[in-house]
Amino acid sequence: MAFKADTKSSRTHSHIRHSSSDSDEYSSTVDDATHPHPPLISTYNDRIRPLLNCIDRLRQLKVMQEGIQLPTIVVVGDQSSGKSSVLESLAQISLPRAQGICTRVPLIMRLQHHLDPRPQLHLEYHDKTIVTDESRIEEDIITATDEIAGHGKGISHTPLTLIVKKKGVPDLTMVDLPGITRVPVHGQPEDIYEQIAAIINEYIAPEETIILNVLSASVDFTTCESIRMSQRADVKGVRTLAVVTKADRNPEGLLEKVTADDVNIGLGYICVRNRVGNETYEEARIKEAKLFESHPLLRMVDKSMVGIPVLAEKLVEIQSSIISKCLPNIVKKINDKLTGYVGELNKLPRKMASVAEAMTVFMRIIGSVKESLRKVLIRGEFDEYPDDKSMHCTARLSEMLNEYSVNLQLTGGIERKELFLMEEIKVLEEAKGIGLPNFLPRTAFLTVLNRKVNGVSGMPLEFVGNLWRYIEEVVTKVLISHSENYPPLQASMKRAGQSLIAKMKDVSVTRVMEMVEMEKITDYTCNPEYTVIWGKLMSHQKAFMEAVTTDHHSKPAEIEIEWLKVEVGHLRRRYDDDGGEVVGQAFDMKMRMMAYWKIVMGRMVDCMALHMLYSIQNLVNQEMEFEVVKEIMTPHGGGIERMLEESPVVAGKREKLNRSVKLLRESKDSVTNMMDQVAAYGD
Repeated sequence: MAFKADTKSSRTHSHIRHSSSDSDEYSSTVDDATHPHPPLISTYNDRIRPLLNCIDRLRQLKVMQEGIQLPTIVVVGDQSSGKSSVLESLAQISLPRAQGICTRVPLIMRLQHHLDPRPQLHLEYHDKTIVTDESRIEEDIITATDEIAGHGKGISHTPLTLIVKKKGVPDLTMVDLPGITRVPVHGQPEDIYEQIAAIINEYIAPEETIILNVLSASVDFTTCESIRMSQRADVKGVRTLAVVTKADRNPEGLLEKVTADDVNIGLGYICVRNRVGNETYEEARIKEAKLFESHPLLRMVDKSMVGIPVLAEKLVEIQSSIISKCLPNIVKKINDKLTGYVGELNKLPRKMASVAEAMTVFMRIIGSVKESLRKVLIRGEFDEYPDDKSMHCTARLSEMLNEYSVNLQLTGGIERKELFLMEEIKVLEEAKGIGLPNFLPRTAFLTVLNRKVNGVSGMPLEFVGNLWRYIEEVVTKVLISHSENYPPLQASMKRAGQSLIAKMKDVSVTRVMEMVEMEKITDYTCNPEYTVIWGKLMSHQKAFMEAVTTDHHSKPAEIEIEWLKVEVGHLRRRYDDDGGEVVGQAFDMKMRMMAYWKIVMGRMVDCMALHMLYSIQNLVNQEMEFEVVKEIMTPHGGGIERMLEESPVVAGKREKLNRSVKLLRESKDSVTNMMDQVAAYGD
């Protein structure tokens, strides 16, 4: 953002004449002691006065606390640079002077020309107004500063506003900041430089700020700390104006300094002579004008770059320019902030006046909770949580079930490390009884089945634990989301959700344990796949038995049975001992178990999936509402009446939003009124 003011065409010399001098109300620079000469024409001030009043009003309303930056002229300078003298010359009043830091708080100076020859001065701070006058202003500023920053030499970020309504002063609002000092003097904090730098950086950082850098003609500009600070904030120098003081004391080399511009001052330089001793402000202006006209070195400086009147006019032009440029954006920010805050305010729960109203809201919340749970847990919709993958529940539940199935198949499909068929042979030998030969005892089959089921029995229980832990997280998040504006209700609903999940988990554990026990004691299926698989496996029996006979020692000791590769060498001795009867029975039982185990694995996954879906449906459609209502209506739940009590968090948020909305509406009204004034003047 660049702000430029053409000064050469309108301020070529201090001898500026205006055609309507009789009606001009300003008196500043003069050609001689009897002819007053205003720095600005009054109509120009009439045009910018509404703009400046509007910005001052916005600042007074503290709209900057809402993150809306206002165009501001900020005055900075190293200590003893003559900063206070420049401000005195513009305001035509005396400011406090002392050893060390004179300005210990940001001093907002609002200068306003008015027709009454009697000046009106007052201070504003800590929400109070102190009326003062030219004879007491220094003392009152010191008193106010002590009240804000404490007695001593400490500084504060809290601003003090000085309003000066006086005939002949330019319409300006400026912020004077503490002078920069590196070495603390007696009574000053050790980190005084850091504190001052923090205040200055805070004020000069915004793009809407014009930096008025006050420099002493006696110093090397490139070494000034104030220049370094402004260069960091305004890298291109487009919003920095420099005022060079003490030109009368150090005229040598001044022309070269202000024309060379080694420090990149984009808005240019103004060289001034400040008031000396008991000079009146009018006398000081006369002497300043004569100095720059007659001094052999200073008269070489272009007249558009010298004098307090030129400075005043340039500041007014820059000020009006920046306000005009920034105002549309300020209006937009005010409207955007206002719309946002009103929206937030409307989202807050209404204060309820009766139990019936509270019950209505409560039932509405229950309905919205159930609908959200249906979306995420049953229908697989996640428009309420598009970026939260943990709430894409059907996908997550499918992943959990698939992982359970894979792990179950892997664990259940692992064969024991014993040699092939040896477990079955041992069980068959222990199950022998008096009966028909080559008969497969059912007890032997159930014994092997029981061992295999025991090997995977912990996995369904682990899945149930993980399942309900996840569902509890989802339910809790939904409950909290829909009751966030009612903390007492929120706590009860969360407690109800946790209690319900615990109960449903216990039911699931019972069901799963029953499922596991049933698989241990029952060897039944009507699934035709069992017969198909068993038939395929048994088709390898002849080849298998041939591989283990003693007559076929030349055959390989390994054989393929469908998807299995098994060693058979260790079975040949068993074949020799009993003619292969037990080996044949063991093979038959093994093949039956392999076929049946596939059915068991599928059943343990299918039953778990059906139970999971049934439980979720039951939770959402029936149990949740009943459990929450029961929890709210119990004595320890607090009853529905607790909803009538607005929580401190919501009350605080409502109060803050109301304050911000009121502030922004007043700000919007101020801007609207200003625009009406400008339009009326244009007409």
